[in-house]
Amino acid sequence: MPNTTRTVALALLSLVTLAACKKKQVETAVTPGPAPSETCDAACRAAREAAERARRDSIEAERARAEREAREAREARERAVAGLKATLGQKVYFEYDMAELSAEGRALLDAKLAIMLANVGVRVRITGHADERGSDEYNLALGQRRAAAVKKYLTDRGVDESRIDILSLGEERPEVTDGTEEAFRLNRRAEFEIVAGGDSLVPPR
Repeated sequence: MPNTTRTVALALLSLVTLAACKKKQVETAVTPGPAPSETCDAACRAAREAAERARRDSIEAERARAEREAREAREARERAVAGLKATLGQKVYFEYDMAELSAEGRALLDAKLAIMLANVGVRVRITGHADERGSDEYNLALGQRRAAAVKKYLTDRGVDESRIDILSLGEERPEVTDGTEEAFRLNRRAEFEIVAGGDSLVPPR
């Protein structure tokens, strides 16, 4: 075989061999890897479910916290209003055959005054009472003087007169009826009734 022919044949053989090698390399490079296993998929799903549970638990915990705080605030508000109503409802007591306020009575009225000044929508009714000694007419007038003395104390210190109604029941409605000195003392009183604004009370500042 002439040298030229041999040379061409060797060249062709080299090209075929080189092409085959490149094809094998390309096939090796593009061969896909193994598909994700079932174990990997289950782990991913479990992780997502755990994250979703954690998110729901966080939302539920926040909702429960908000409800608890709202309930505690409401209960605190109810206790505060009940305390203010109790103060406004406390009775003022008087000495025998007198309508003048004692030091204790004035201190109690000062506490009521602070609440009434802080709650301008509140209106009260003051009812004067007397013990059973004395005539009906005298005790009715005495009860009126006692209620009027309480009203004057409050209005002299800034409460509008239109917010306070007064009346007297004299000896008609005793608190205690056993005829003792303690019973007489408890019957000499001025009682308070909230007639408007009691459900929206706010504490004095």
